[in-house]
Amino acid sequence: MTQLNVVLKKFYDEYSKNTPIKLKIIDAYLFYILLTGVFQFTYCCLVGTFPFNSFLSGFISCVSCFVLGVCLRLQVNPVNKSEFNTISPERGFADFIFAHIILHIVVMNFIG
Repeated sequence: MTQLNVVLKKFYDEYSKNTPIKLKIIDAYLFYILLTGVFQFTYCCLVGTFPFNSFLSGFISCVSCFVLGVCLRLQVNPVNKSEFNTISPERGFADFIFAHIILHIVVMNFIG
């Protein structure tokens, strides 16, 4: 168990020292979306899926927001600058917002 603690402490120290604040904000958003999806799935398992469209649209919205957030993190990360040299971080964020608007229009339409 102590080896796990050492590994987690080293991971946390490296993460807090080497990760830019923009990526930490995106990671916090991703963690929030992950918890929301887990909460919705747990609620569905415990209570039921009576309005199934509502559960399905909410859960798919969480998964889609997570995927869009990971794409944004990949585009903004300075380590990946060579792979996304034609896309500025501002354009990546604008694409992220535009995709979210389209996603939420579709989700609201699906809820009914």
